[in-house]
Amino acid sequence: MNTLATKEFTATAKYVAVKSETLEVYLTDGRIISVPIEWFPKLRDASEKERNNWRLIGGGVGIHWEDIDEDLSVSGLLR
Repeated sequence: MNTLATKEFTATAKYVAVKSETLEVYLTDGRIISVPIEWFPKLRDASEKERNNWRLIGGGVGIHWEDIDEDLSVSGLLR
């Protein structure tokens, strides 16, 4: 039996870059998640202005794009 307490860690974003081919999410722990934009049709089909109008939500646990009504979680991107 392990008696050591475990501390749950939640990855959080600090910056987002939506490029022509990829969505890049920069995490506070130094990691960068890079996924194909093709995975997210709303982002793929959005204008550059709409793609760049994002904000972090929940202290960085998610990303919201107001113009296209899209929300992504950091934990979902890590799965």
